[in-house]
Amino acid sequence: MTGPAGGLPPHPGLADGPVYLDYNATTPVDPRVATAMWPYLTDFFGNPSSDHPYADAPRRALDQARAQVAGLIGARPGEVIFTASGSEADLLALRGTVLASGHSHPHVITQATEHPAILETCRSLERLHGVRVTVLPVDGHGLVDPAALAAALTEDTVLVSVMAANNETGALQPIAELAALTREHGALFHCDAAQAAGKISLDVGELGVDLLTIVGHKMYAPKGAAALYVREGVRLEPVVYGGGQERGLRAGTENVALAAALGTAAQLAADELAAGAPARLAVLRDDLHQRLAAALPDRIRLNGPEKERLPNTLNISVEGALGHEILAAADWVAASTGSACHSGTHTPSPVLSEMGLDTARALGALRLSLGRWTTEKAIETAAAALIEATSAQ
Repeated sequence: MTGPAGGLPPHPGLADGPVYLDYNATTPVDPRVATAMWPYLTDFFGNPSSDHPYADAPRRALDQARAQVAGLIGARPGEVIFTASGSEADLLALRGTVLASGHSHPHVITQATEHPAILETCRSLERLHGVRVTVLPVDGHGLVDPAALAAALTEDTVLVSVMAANNETGALQPIAELAALTREHGALFHCDAAQAAGKISLDVGELGVDLLTIVGHKMYAPKGAAALYVREGVRLEPVVYGGGQERGLRAGTENVALAAALGTAAQLAADELAAGAPARLAVLRDDLHQRLAAALPDRIRLNGPEKERLPNTLNISVEGALGHEILAAADWVAASTGSACHSGTHTPSPVLSEMGLDTARALGALRLSLGRWTTEKAIETAAAALIEATSAQ
């Protein structure tokens, strides 16, 4: 339960470097994923829209990848639209819904700790299309109160967008409850599942969502591969106009290699979920937390929910320390902080600030996220390095 999933050999990209605890930022490409995409960069180069034998293998690969992605989330293959990034999928969901609604005064609801791909798209809809946007607050754990959503819904609401899991704290939102409230008001519900897909079980039918974003580089596929689940019957304005690919929603000749990579990554993730991978990561995550808390009593504080969070994510603040200075000193650990650096000045994470954390606590935060190649030995090494670096502050 403590080695890499399925007894995998060490990843070649991680073999000689620091302990990698930044899986929420991006994941290493699984060698099996790289193997699956390679033929479509070499031998099977045809355009899947062509009408000759060179199109056959690429077209079959697209069909298979669509079915694999759909299988991960309980969707139909025809409901999966390939995109080039999660940000593009979010744009298609939000802008596509608003422009297709035909509403003269559309209203969109989101929440304060969403990814910038959502928040900035909402701002653009306000600026360019006169959309009214409501941003719901979160509580001290980063969670939306369903009652707040119920109070914000109006007859003009066309879309609600709430992420499945926060990228910094791992907080899991009550998506099924929020989606049910939205559906009762006749609006569509979009869920950015970039961080959740592949880490926890997701079923679009059980969740009751209309749109859901999946991002490949968060689950061991290359960057540039993503998808949007679009429930059958949902109308969207296209994000790219042209030749009619991807149900007419995202024109352009399909990147078959990246689609094959995303499909394989989705299949591997589904297999790991069935084999209990989340439990393995939760054990390692909690071990890391316990080691740090035992060595640094009264200095370690958990940010976000204790239970309702991703199994791989630990966000803590170290009292009396700065997160970026800890990581600079612990050079054998690759992780993220609770701050952003602009021209040498560190500012608190907006996510932690929206949760009500004061500046000192937010600046002392560390985001430690585990993944497929995290081992017990890696946790021991990382904990020792972080303890040594923190004790010096």
